[in-house]
Amino acid sequence: MKNLFFALFFIVANTAIAQIKFQGTVKDSIGNALELANVIAINQETKALESYAITNEKGYFALSLGKNNRYKVQISYIGLKNVDAIITVNEENISRDFTLTSDNTLDTIELTYEMPVRVKGDTLVYNADSFKNGSERKLEDVLEKLPGVEINEEGQVEVEGKVVNKLMVNGKDFFDGDTKIATKNIPSNAVDKIQVLRNYSEVGQLSRVTNNQDNFALNIQLKKGKENFWFGNVTVGAGSSPEEELYLAQPKLFYYSPKFSLNLLGDLNNTGEVGLSRRDLRNFGGGFGARAPSRSSGTNINLGNNSLGFLTNQNNALKVENKLGATNFSYSPNRDLDISGFAIYNSSRIASRQISFREFTDSDLGIPDEQTEQTSDERSDQGLLKLSASFKPNVNNQLDYDILGRISKDTQDQLFSSSVLGNTNQIDETTPFSINQNLNYYYTLDEKNIFAFEAQHVIKDEDPFYNALLVNNPDNNDELEPDDRDAFDTTADALGLNGNLNNYNLGQNRRIKSNQLDAKLDYYYIINATSNLNLTLGTILSRQEFNSNIFQFLEDGSTFDPTPTFNNGRAVNDTEYNFSDLYLGVHYRVKTGKFTITPGFSLHEYGNKNSQFGEEYNDNFVRILPDFEARIQLKKSESLTFRYNMQNQFTDVTRLAQGLVLNNFNSIQFGEPELQNALSHNLNLLYSSFNLFNYTNVFARLAYAKNIDQIRGLTNFENVITTSTFFNSSFADENFSAFGRVQRTFGKVRATLNANFNYSKLNQFIQNRQSVNERFTQSYTPGLRTNFKIAPNVSVNYRYSISTNNQGTNKTIFYTNAPSIDFDAYIWNSVTFRTDYTYNNQRIENGDSDSFETWNASLSYRKDRDAKWEYEIRATNLLNIDSRLNNNANNLFVESSETFIQPRFITFRLRYVI
Repeated sequence: MKNLFFALFFIVANTAIAQIKFQGTVKDSIGNALELANVIAINQETKALESYAITNEKGYFALSLGKNNRYKVQISYIGLKNVDAIITVNEENISRDFTLTSDNTLDTIELTYEMPVRVKGDTLVYNADSFKNGSERKLEDVLEKLPGVEINEEGQVEVEGKVVNKLMVNGKDFFDGDTKIATKNIPSNAVDKIQVLRNYSEVGQLSRVTNNQDNFALNIQLKKGKENFWFGNVTVGAGSSPEEELYLAQPKLFYYSPKFSLNLLGDLNNTGEVGLSRRDLRNFGGGFGARAPSRSSGTNINLGNNSLGFLTNQNNALKVENKLGATNFSYSPNRDLDISGFAIYNSSRIASRQISFREFTDSDLGIPDEQTEQTSDERSDQGLLKLSASFKPNVNNQLDYDILGRISKDTQDQLFSSSVLGNTNQIDETTPFSINQNLNYYYTLDEKNIFAFEAQHVIKDEDPFYNALLVNNPDNNDELEPDDRDAFDTTADALGLNGNLNNYNLGQNRRIKSNQLDAKLDYYYIINATSNLNLTLGTILSRQEFNSNIFQFLEDGSTFDPTPTFNNGRAVNDTEYNFSDLYLGVHYRVKTGKFTITPGFSLHEYGNKNSQFGEEYNDNFVRILPDFEARIQLKKSESLTFRYNMQNQFTDVTRLAQGLVLNNFNSIQFGEPELQNALSHNLNLLYSSFNLFNYTNVFARLAYAKNIDQIRGLTNFENVITTSTFFNSSFADENFSAFGRVQRTFGKVRATLNANFNYSKLNQFIQNRQSVNERFTQSYTPGLRTNFKIAPNVSVNYRYSISTNNQGTNKTIFYTNAPSIDFDAYIWNSVTFRTDYTYNNQRIENGDSDSFETWNASLSYRKDRDAKWEYEIRATNLLNIDSRLNNNANNLFVESSETFIQPRFITFRLRYVI
């Protein structure tokens, strides 16, 4: 890998030596420098676009051109007459200035080539064909090649360091604007332009009174000829593996017209290819429109998540079967009304196996080390349905409504083997559903007064069921020495279980119902062109009901309700929790020179009440939460932003409920009804710069948070079994993070350096002892990527990280080295070869070192770029490794784990392009 870096460096250096610099300035007829003028150079022999540039604020440009060639140079600027010039490049650098004059026709000279990148106000436009070499198959392949655009590890699109929250196709939402489903499915050959919409606002009326600098959206413009016709592709495949026959079917069909669009996606496979992960589906339906109205109020109330905590990441499984069916539509019957929606069904079957060893770091706690093996069979069926409508009768009125429904049926069967607790069979089941509605209305009274009403209503119903079957020897229950009894006997006695059976067959039912209304009314008074006043009146009304009971299955099939010997004998819950927040917010926004300053505060009246076991607990108080934002616009594409806000964090009902709850058989909790809110101070500093002149992208973020009265757990161990409750800690927890990215393009090579730092201080309370756990993580990822039109392309990255965990009495340091390479080549205008390789080595200081490798490759053939049929052979896990190794540490233990994965798969695929 080191030799490859040197080879790429040699290519970059050799390319630079062979280039001649052509530089100059572009001005208008009165001598003013023209910023963002377009300059392109076309090789007169090959008729290909050789180089391009955009002038900086001084009108300066610089092109790198090959020696001993003639070029046609074209200079263009909106509203001015284009200029052509023929230059001959020999062995010396060339300087030449250009003057553009006014032009009323705007078509005197027709540009031979489109600029790869253009700027139109706040919109950045990429010409997709300028970045394609023929190996691309989906939108993601094109986005990765664009300067300033990244695909992060979560599959999200980032522009100038900020996550894109919305993606549209021809101005219409694609599956509610979800970027991941778009980048994985939209065919690259249909993409004409990629528009990056900076300072994006879905409500034009609010664009001049709100801060939208961090809002980015993408609009994908389709090529001419794609409208009013079906397009897409259908892929089918088959193969074999040591365990089973492989199959794959992936239809992707799209239809777009000015008034109507319809998208159909399908994915049926057992090759481990995940169209949408369970995590993706949980987060689906987000974007700008689905954000809570109270998002900037300073109040954060957690409704909790009681879905199954699946053990397996779908990329780390022995067996994966996926079924996905999805459709999305939009319809505009007239210019005032837009109707859209989507429906998704996803089914997954996953088998997994993992072996772990935990070494508890504090020997004074008396917790034994534990080796475990888990095998799991997971099944999940999920459905989503959303309908949306937007009505804009004129520029002064906009009404939006949407409703999103979710339903799922999830089960998990698990065999858990422990060196301490023996063998345990566990079953988890749940069939939750939720309905989320949003209603927004925006009204502009006149040039000075704007009103905005936003409301969100959420209903959730969750019903997790848990069952654990543990071994038991009823003959040793009376032994005095703990080593002579079963490991679970002490916990079973405390739970009040019947110990005279050959097993402990535990069961638990839970039911959590949540109902929440979040609404606000904003009034904006525009004082003048540079300042405005914002008044907000809002409320959050939340109600949760929590019922649970623990029981034991007896050998005759009946059930037994135990009475614990601790927690006042409470093994059931019947808790009602009501929360209210009525708040008034005041914000003043002013622009002065390069500065935009927005100070403000919100005044809150909080009401909390929970009822359980015949008692009622109330907590009512008033609090002022200040916030502040200052932004310096250093240049058009360079800014520095500082933010501060104070936030109140409220818990969900499960931490208030006093009855016992089984998170699983070795983790028991009970709540505290008098828990109070936590308070946090949050500071952020962001720097962003995107220089189109030399294609340098710099992004940096600093963040600090201090949490006061944080809700923490009081945990006690019985061997490796934990019992926890909660309290408001008087010890503050702190977190500091820093992230930076520098990216620059040198001709056909793009270099990137990412650096990430994170420090956290966490107070923990175990066995009635308070201790501080400190963790410091630093990672560095340099990378090089080529973007040749004809020659093969390679992307090389090297990730180096150090993770230091200080658990008070013990310190653990992990080092990770992970070089990776991606290679793709489009050969003879018909053959595409792609391969990726990753090596991961992790070692613990003064300890063992573990490593694993992954290697995948594919080879495909199509007659030419416009061919309808394509034939492909694809291989995953070419090295046929059995498992992946991982080491980590937390505030309690150091863990090494081995996760078993799918074997080598080889599939043959046939793709038909429509």
